[in-house]
Amino acid sequence: MCAVPIGPQHQHIADVPDHRLLCTCRPCYLLFNVESASRGHYRAVPENYRFNADFSMTSAQWEALGIPVNLAFMFHQTDQDKHVAFYPSPGGATESLLDLASWDEVVAADPVLDGLITDVEAVLLRRLDDGFECYLVPIDSCYELVGIVRQYWEGFAGGEEVWGRIDEFFASVKERCRG
Repeated sequence: MCAVPIGPQHQHIADVPDHRLLCTCRPCYLLFNVESASRGHYRAVPENYRFNADFSMTSAQWEALGIPVNLAFMFHQTDQDKHVAFYPSPGGATESLLDLASWDEVVAADPVLDGLITDVEAVLLRRLDDGFECYLVPIDSCYELVGIVRQYWEGFAGGEEVWGRIDEFFASVKERCRG
């Protein structure tokens, strides 16, 4: 956004109408930390990570989402005024184009999920054998996961390396939640 060089660790701004993330220096990031800045065109991506220990979702609700993998992220998109769901794939972030009525039921039952900042915070879900892990994360973290899947996926099932890196990613998210 300006001429100040940025390093590998930096903040992001969401360009809301164009659905993209911009890398920024700290001063530019702070300019857009106020909701009214730029009339919502640009929004600072928050830096907080939270674990939702009380999250509840049934397998039937998950199946109704039609997401063919065990990872997904959902967020409220301003321009569509609805929740959208994506999952990481070797081709990038793949949007679920199915009806998200079952997700709306989950959100209605868990007020924490409805309190996220639109466009820049997401619910990151990981389906496990015994249920789900639910994290409330900055949207750029979700796209970091997408990048891991794109970079390391091999063959039909992904391969051992990608799943190891996904485990490392979730370990890092858990650590950020504690911090």
